[in-house]
Amino acid sequence: MSGVGRGQHTASRELPWDQDIHPGSPELSEQHHTATLDDRYGRTPGRARRSRFIAITAAIAVVVVFAAWVIWAGLDQSDRGLSTDDVGYQVLSAHSTVVHSQVSVDPGNRAKCAVQVLDKSYSIVGWKEITLAASEQRTRSVSTEVTTTTRGVTGLIHDCWVP
Repeated sequence: MSGVGRGQHTASRELPWDQDIHPGSPELSEQHHTATLDDRYGRTPGRARRSRFIAITAAIAVVVVFAAWVIWAGLDQSDRGLSTDDVGYQVLSAHSTVVHSQVSVDPGNRAKCAVQVLDKSYSIVGWKEITLAASEQRTRSVSTEVTTTTRGVTGLIHDCWVP
């Protein structure tokens, strides 16, 4: 019987699993191996520069947005000396309550306020927006009658702003 037995090699035919090519083998040089892995996983000098550029651009964008927010929220929104004090309320009926308050704003500035009436479960049962004309007085007493859907148990100024 002529032929090649199991585990024997012929000079003309070498099988892939018989080859000794692995990362530590002399047949595969270190530079060739590194280049092959870099190509396989997309690690190129151009890609590294592109990634660094994107990271720097994103960081600059975050800083610009944060700075714009600080300017808008902190520096641009002055309250012009606006403050409010709730003085009291008077329930006139099941569908009407008068809210008494004091509003202080720098002289010469208009103000708008939202007045609300709440029921015993703290639900809003009445709401009214009022406008205070510009005046030379800083503090003004304001009484606002608010129509309600059910009987209110308290009334107050929810918010005031300078338009």
